[in-house]
Amino acid sequence: MIGDNLRHLRVFRAVCDGGSATRAAESCLVSQPAVTQALGKLEAEAGMALFFRRPQGFFPTQAGEALRARAERALAVLDAALEDVAPRLVLTATRPQLMALIASVEAQNFSLAARRLGVAQPTVHRAVTQLEREAGRALFQRSSTGILPTRSCNNLARAARLSFAEMSQARAELGDLAGREVGQIVIGAMPLGRSHPLPHALVSFRKSRPNLPVRIVEGTYDELLGQLRRGDLDFLIGALRDPVPIEDVVQEWVFDDTLVLLCGGSHPWRHRTDLRVADLADQHWLVPRDGTPTRSQFDAMFTTRGLHPPHSIIETGSVILMREVLDQTDHLACISWLQAKAEIARGLVHVVPFEVPNSSRAIGLTLRRDWTPTPAQSQLLNLIRKSAQENSSYSMNLSNLPAN
Repeated sequence: MIGDNLRHLRVFRAVCDGGSATRAAESCLVSQPAVTQALGKLEAEAGMALFFRRPQGFFPTQAGEALRARAERALAVLDAALEDVAPRLVLTATRPQLMALIASVEAQNFSLAARRLGVAQPTVHRAVTQLEREAGRALFQRSSTGILPTRSCNNLARAARLSFAEMSQARAELGDLAGREVGQIVIGAMPLGRSHPLPHALVSFRKSRPNLPVRIVEGTYDELLGQLRRGDLDFLIGALRDPVPIEDVVQEWVFDDTLVLLCGGSHPWRHRTDLRVADLADQHWLVPRDGTPTRSQFDAMFTTRGLHPPHSIIETGSVILMREVLDQTDHLACISWLQAKAEIARGLVHVVPFEVPNSSRAIGLTLRRDWTPTPAQSQLLNLIRKSAQENSSYSMNLSNLPAN
């Protein structure tokens, strides 16, 4: 795959910068035939020309410019981390070695790392040992229970992941230029994102890009944020955090949502309009787990009024589980209005006529700060924005309810 050979990528960048195979050979300390060979392999992998060859020199094609931009971003983040460990690694480190390093950091065991990569354990151990020998320092602390990466090793592994993610995007962009759907889009989706607006956007996306794989990854916010920062996810969709949790991500507001209280069809409070917050404190509840924005707003509904939050709690963010429990008990549930909208419309759950105070919250996208989307990713992002604007209106009429 294009970009798998880091030396070829550096030679390509040098040709772009100098416009000459001779100058690239001098700056990369290789022979001119080696430059020609590197360019030939890159163009074969890309399936198209990357340069116009002119008497005046080499000039990047549209595909060459696309690869150049991605290569510069990929090598910038990788080389900074390699330099931090040892400057010599910029010249000697290979992708297989860095893949072995990443797997070892994740597994903290050479045998498990080898299993993840589908290679023999000595292959992984040898790759890491070669990196350490070139660096002149240990990258892992060995013990009888496993291996523990050093801080610089962790930083290098993260930089390598981001660099490889950048090259995956390069392959997708080159495929797009050739009229082929290459790669995949990987989205971290929190509960609300999975129910709205992502489904509508994906339906529209499939009409124009019927074959490009899209993978939805579910998990807690902290898990998904970690995967985003490592480059394993392209973006997150769900409730935004205030403040932004870390400086290397940015948030984009897409729409506002609000919370709603739900009950089963036979619950005595289904039509009661005189409820107060104090009436809710002793009830049995289904609410999202502690630490989520919904749970924080739910608890604040009581604490801001000097009341203790309810003690009888089932923690879940699943609308399906809520629906089944509400149907069989006198429990109440608190969840996003848009997340429960379909269940409400089908009459599977019912809205308690109570307006949750100060429950508006921002929903949107979380992106890596320096991330540049491919055309396909940009298209899906725009469809998500459009779907949110068209379908996020809050249609419940609670304006006549008493203030709480």
